[in-house]
Amino acid sequence: MTEPTLYPEGGFLRLRVDLAYDGTNYSGWAKQPDRRTIQEEFENALSKITQSKVETIVAGRTDAGVHATGQVIHVDVPDNLNLEELAFKLNRMLDEDIRINRVTVVQEAFHARFSALRRHYVYKIMDANAAVPPLNRFDIAPWYRTLDVKVLNEASEMLIGEHDFAAYCKFREGSTTVRNLLQFDWHRNDQGIVIAHVAADSFCYSMVRNLVGAAVCVAEGRFGTDWIAATLANKERISDSLVFPSRGLTLTQVDYSQETSGN
Repeated sequence: MTEPTLYPEGGFLRLRVDLAYDGTNYSGWAKQPDRRTIQEEFENALSKITQSKVETIVAGRTDAGVHATGQVIHVDVPDNLNLEELAFKLNRMLDEDIRINRVTVVQEAFHARFSALRRHYVYKIMDANAAVPPLNRFDIAPWYRTLDVKVLNEASEMLIGEHDFAAYCKFREGSTTVRNLLQFDWHRNDQGIVIAHVAADSFCYSMVRNLVGAAVCVAEGRFGTDWIAATLANKERISDSLVFPSRGLTLTQVDYSQETSGN
């Protein structure tokens, strides 16, 4: 049995790139006209190194202001590229709010988006109108009411499983809103920060921030837990006023099978 080739097409290698970024000053991952994005910054830097046009595929297209500590992309590059110092060179070229953690040669079968099994996010809230520590201000959302973590978990548990999350997503033409929510739980850490851990096979547009907003509404007493179930069943889009801000959201991990991960 022959070994699978590492070359997507003649003369090229497929790379897996693990990266992190502070999304505060960007209009999200995906390239947009006249807007600064993570994708454009990365592709411009890599193109200067390869002296050719490059196109990246990302595991999760984060929205404007959303951060990542465990984002994954793949990109095809010429096979004569010196990979030993590629991460170092990219980090020298990119602004400090984007960091390349690792570059790995992977098989042609690896696809950053379609090979992904699960995406993991965290959402951080400083409640009770407490002051957000200055050095943490970019990834914590402030909230003026006190949140009951026990009730947050009770509300969130009702959303676990495979459902049509139309009520908790911004509609996109031609895309399904059926998702399998694998984890949605909360805890309060030693600094008093309320943290949600959310995982799914994939997420709809703005889904995590919608889910967080709904759970918070229940935890602060605006609605009962039955409102969560009714909203999910009715598939009526919740108000945009309930959607929590981007700054508290971070993509922390993307899971792949061992066969395709390149690790």
